[in-house]
Amino acid sequence: MSFQLHLLRVNKLAKVLQSRRLARALLRYGVLAGVEHRPVLSCDLAAVVDIGANRGQFALAAREYAPEARIASFEPLPGPAAIFRRVFARDPMVTLHEKAVGPKSGVADIHVAADDDSSSLLPMALQTSLFPGAAECGTAQIKVVRLADRLSGDEIRPPALLKLDVQGYELEVLRGCEDLLGGFAWIYVECSFVELYGGQALADEVIAWLRDRDFCLKGIHNLFYDMNGRAIQGDFVFEAGQ
Repeated sequence: MSFQLHLLRVNKLAKVLQSRRLARALLRYGVLAGVEHRPVLSCDLAAVVDIGANRGQFALAAREYAPEARIASFEPLPGPAAIFRRVFARDPMVTLHEKAVGPKSGVADIHVAADDDSSSLLPMALQTSLFPGAAECGTAQIKVVRLADRLSGDEIRPPALLKLDVQGYELEVLRGCEDLLGGFAWIYVECSFVELYGGQALADEVIAWLRDRDFCLKGIHNLFYDMNGRAIQGDFVFEAGQ
């Protein structure tokens, strides 16, 4: 693990242990909440759509920092999804859809990484050299849906946040959400400056696509750099036009 990744993990752990809910999820289920996302999570949020939920890292942060928001999470891999269900088994504010989101419904092969939160519908490229544990260890067939196949506009109560952490598949997932984009006040999406996965859209393409749909870039959080100081990826927050 690089020094940067190690330091980030230590800082996250310290913050997680300050919360009873988050500490319980870590100690009982081994899920380290995504506390680094706190700046985009507000008590005012009424709905969060969490695409690429993995074990519930972002959903845990949302429950902690946006406690009034109903959360609809999407995670296609059965292993992480099973842990997610245990973490939120008694929480009526959280719903899990064991599906991926994409531009059309069907089935697809996903490239499964040793660290399953690095798994992607795209083949690995630089991801494997920059992130320990990101090497592919197999493939699996998963179900893919458009967002409107699972949620209605009425379920996305304003103000709402759409979050994407989909390992290079960001633009395709956004296309699969396009029918419902008008219901979101904010979009929060991990974007890359280099091709971590084969054929992925880079940050400038995602920014341009969202700009064309009246979403403006408002900030970048959690920037990650390689050993040479080159920016690799970050979490981009977009706000709907007024």
